[in-house]
Amino acid sequence: MTLPTVSDPMVDIPLSQPLVDSPDTRGSNLMEAIRLENVGVCYRAPSERIPSIKEYTIRWLQGKIKHREFWALQEVNLSVMKGETLGLIGNNGAGKSTLLKLIARVLRPTIGRVLVRGNVAPLLEYGAGFHPELTGRENIYLNGALLGYSRKQMEEKFERIVDFAELWDFIDAPLRTYSSGMWARLGFAVATDVQPDILIVDEVLSVGDETFQRKSADRMQEFRNRGATVLLVSHNMNLIEEMCQRAAWLDHGRLRAVGKPDEVIQAYRRSQA
Repeated sequence: MTLPTVSDPMVDIPLSQPLVDSPDTRGSNLMEAIRLENVGVCYRAPSERIPSIKEYTIRWLQGKIKHREFWALQEVNLSVMKGETLGLIGNNGAGKSTLLKLIARVLRPTIGRVLVRGNVAPLLEYGAGFHPELTGRENIYLNGALLGYSRKQMEEKFERIVDFAELWDFIDAPLRTYSSGMWARLGFAVATDVQPDILIVDEVLSVGDETFQRKSADRMQEFRNRGATVLLVSHNMNLIEEMCQRAAWLDHGRLRAVGKPDEVIQAYRRSQA
């Protein structure tokens, strides 16, 4: 279950608002796809384990629940240009997925502001929005609805999705009978059957067999060739160096370095020694 965030209602900026601060920055702002300004995300969690919802409700009504605050992100300032591929690196728990969820509009920042231009295709978790008891066919339409597509649009996409996923023999079987690789193929095919302005990829290329990984990489390359902005999270440093123009290193919720992939990776590795 996702923990609630301590949210400031004034941090959200309408997408129609121009990103113009001064004449000196006007040109660079027009080329930005994403900008994060002094962003922080704070989660609140009970300070002790509560065994049931009933017990939680009783203690909440009695005012006996004490919370602790955990800052997943702090003072993050980052700009990503249109058409750029940026790699995010860092240890597990560093705040990478939280940062991607902000850009995907799944979360709101506690402080600061997040500005995004264009439609976003988030691949935050394979199979998110799938139901194991429904068939592959039914899950395609369900997932498409969650992504904002009408049934008519999904009917137009359906054959392309199943072709890419290579699941015609299993498309009417329940998803609970699928292997993890089949889940991965279906999730990737649904989420990427669109030309996004911004593609968010969280450990996508580490899932599935070698053939699927190549297909995923080829499709991502197609997006890049068409000018899409890509944010890629991976623990595969060779992949970050190969695919990204810049890299950003997150450590305990703070942005430690942004720059050329090889230099940022070297700094990250030195910190692990």
